[in-house]
Amino acid sequence: MFATILFYAAAATLIGAAIAVITVRNPVHAVLSLILAFVSSAVLWLLLEVEFLAIVLVLVYVGAVMVLFLFVVMMLDVNTTSLREGFARYAPVGAIVAGIVILELAGLIWWRNEGIPVDRVLVPRDAAYSSTAELGKVIYTEYLYPFELAAMLLLLAIVAAILLTMRKRPGIKKQDISAQVRVRREDRIKLVSMEAEKD
Repeated sequence: MFATILFYAAAATLIGAAIAVITVRNPVHAVLSLILAFVSSAVLWLLLEVEFLAIVLVLVYVGAVMVLFLFVVMMLDVNTTSLREGFARYAPVGAIVAGIVILELAGLIWWRNEGIPVDRVLVPRDAAYSSTAELGKVIYTEYLYPFELAAMLLLLAIVAAILLTMRKRPGIKKQDISAQVRVRREDRIKLVSMEAEKD
């Protein structure tokens, strides 16, 4: 019975967090809502006994969201001092999100043996069965090329994000190869004509 309540609570939280991501105006609140949506999705996946995907969702995507937010702050030249000064304003929202995440995880761990409210019963597995091993077999056999393509796209996105954040800053010396190639003698040597002096 509690598994049904947990399922619908996590699903409702996921829908509400997803709506908040696109409706709130504050970017910090949007990021916190997205993190809440990811954790709620992980709870649903754990109820479906897909532990590997749930852990990857929390470890990879939640961490990637914070890195993405850091890149956005760097690219937009947001004054980080003002963000640190206004940290207390975001503390209540962060505390609420953290509380919901803790309640979801606690309910999931406490009532993990209750099952999941679906129409069909999940296939029982023995203790030696590993969903991670089965997922690895499928990824590296049937879906090897899409998996490698996704890895290349992620690598390209990381390089592009780094290039976007690299800007010209005053006071930093930088080597300009094209300027060195175009250099002329007049730019380097200055000939001064002086009259001879007599002792």
